[in-house]
Amino acid sequence: MSTLTAQPPLHRRIADALRRAIRSGVYTRGDQLPSERELMEEFGASRGTVRHALATLRAEGVIASRKGARGVVLAEPRSQSFSELLSFSAWARSLGEDPSGRVVELSRRYADATDAQHLDLGEGDPVFWLVRVRMLGTTPVMVERTTFVEPVGRLVATIDLEAESIYARLAEQGVVFAQARHWVSAVAADDDDAELLGVEPGTPLLRQVRRTTSPEGVPLEWADDRYVGEAVSFVLENSSGSRHAARVIGTGLDGDRR
Repeated sequence: MSTLTAQPPLHRRIADALRRAIRSGVYTRGDQLPSERELMEEFGASRGTVRHALATLRAEGVIASRKGARGVVLAEPRSQSFSELLSFSAWARSLGEDPSGRVVELSRRYADATDAQHLDLGEGDPVFWLVRVRMLGTTPVMVERTTFVEPVGRLVATIDLEAESIYARLAEQGVVFAQARHWVSAVAADDDDAELLGVEPGTPLLRQVRRTTSPEGVPLEWADDRYVGEAVSFVLENSSGSRHAARVIGTGLDGDRR
């Protein structure tokens, strides 16, 4: 019996194909991409789908484009978009990288005041605490510290955390991470961060604090992730009527997480 695997939306597949072409040198900085018509024919896509894919690359800072003109390559893609709730594994694979992780700690503990605030729990309620070092290939790029509500944490404990995507596996079990709020700031690596990432204490890191909820708005997790600043940037895509601000966030960001 064969198992059908759902494919990503066509606009995402087009964007992924163009990213791969840019990374492999088919298109380099200053080159023009194929026209919208050529991309429509190549992928069997509508004009709106092609424009969605190009808008994603434009929001990531990979290309520049204007209406009626071909996209021009600006940079190699290495951004993660908040417009799509992608796991680290999915993002890494979109770059053509091999994602992996090293579990530092997975434990059941009792919620402190910060956990209670983020997860709408009472202090002392049980939660699961995960610390992982995430890698692109063999290079550590992020320390992940995530607290899950207990029912989700029990499922996380059954996953191969060094090889599998938490979010893909949880989705298979019916756990839907529907909405997330992110706070992004710059911090200096403390001693723990430095040891785990193999950098010097005080090295600039990109900090992402995230609170994720179910489709019903029930908190499922909160996380405090620390990225090596040169490894990643984050993109917020803006459109008319959207509540998101368009900003590419890189190293040197100042300000608190709120």
